[in-house]
Amino acid sequence: MDGLAGEDAAGLFERASARDFAGREAEAEPLYRAALAAGLQDDLRPQAVIQLASTLRNLGRAAEAVTLLTEAGGLGAYEDERLAFLALALVDAGDEKRATALAVRALAAHAPHYGRALTAYANGML
Repeated sequence: MDGLAGEDAAGLFERASARDFAGREAEAEPLYRAALAAGLQDDLRPQAVIQLASTLRNLGRAAEAVTLLTEAGGLGAYEDERLAFLALALVDAGDEKRATALAVRALAAHAPHYGRALTAYANGML
């Protein structure tokens, strides 16, 4: 895989993803970081941020994942995914109330009948 993917930002991301998929998170982490540092753009950048955070969580570094996903801000089309992975990391970091609020707020965007109420309740929890 390494020979096919190359050393550019997208190649580094693909190499990290392959290791992640194989359960080799410790090897994936530096490749995700290198891909982001190399200027990974477009649709791959938000994926790399989310996948790096998930990897950090799987490595027992939930607080680091929380920081990464919080500082990432909105990730466009991946915002709901960012919030879902942030909620998982928050649970592992011991902040279940904030995790629940973020998960409900993300879900509210897809609840046409009670979305406004869910958003208000979630915001009240934060």
